[in-house]
Amino acid sequence: MPTRALRTAASGMYAQQINIEVISNNIANISTTGFKKNKAEFQDLMYQEVNVNPLSSATPGVLENSTNKIQVGNGVKPASAQKIFRQGDITTTNNPFDFAIQGEGFFQVKKSDGSFAYTRDGSFKVNAEGKLVTASGYILEPDFTLNSDVIGISVSKDGSVEAIQNDQSTISLGTIELARFMNNGGLISIGDNLYVESPSSGQPILGTPGSQGFGEINQGYLESSNVDIVEEMISMIAAQRAYEINSKTVKTVEEMMTMANNLKRG
Repeated sequence: MPTRALRTAASGMYAQQINIEVISNNIANISTTGFKKNKAEFQDLMYQEVNVNPLSSATPGVLENSTNKIQVGNGVKPASAQKIFRQGDITTTNNPFDFAIQGEGFFQVKKSDGSFAYTRDGSFKVNAEGKLVTASGYILEPDFTLNSDVIGISVSKDGSVEAIQNDQSTISLGTIELARFMNNGGLISIGDNLYVESPSSGQPILGTPGSQGFGEINQGYLESSNVDIVEEMISMIAAQRAYEINSKTVKTVEEMMTMANNLKRG
């Protein structure tokens, strides 16, 4: 039926609209530290069995069977927007409070309500209390305090933190732990470069940087977005063409319906 074709084409246009929105978000965050790109995923809708010859059912002696029918789909639906946790490029900043994770893992931060969130953005600052915080003010966990005698810090690849004091002596402040998950794709993005756990991601597994299953921390570096602008531009052109073809399908069906109406009048 023409109406089925219209609904099918409309579902394709809506799916490509979602695809363009996901791609545009990737491109918008190409300079966002630690950003992980999204990829829209789709599923086909239910199928209906349609008679190959609609007149056969009305013809005496002709039995309906599977050979008289074909399956016609009803279009497409958005299924999910999967996060691609591919490693981004590591760029140097020479800022002692910038940390990049080379490998698996997330920094753990405490939100204002006491709950925990996770991030790959290692651009930390020192707040008025001498604690390392994100740009939004969330405290790095496990936390440590820098007093007024500290003139710098040194963080090794295994997360060990040492404070350099005025007299050039060093004292140990603790170790930065990383968190990892059985399913990174199940994490929920909440903005501010943060993720929270969900039943799909599983509970966080805490460990020492550089140990089995965890990446290393690089001080004075940041992880760039893993968005490839060329790849996104190609995806955007493909989505635009798919949207255009679906819109032409709507126009074609409309023309067919117009011809059918004209035949009736004739």
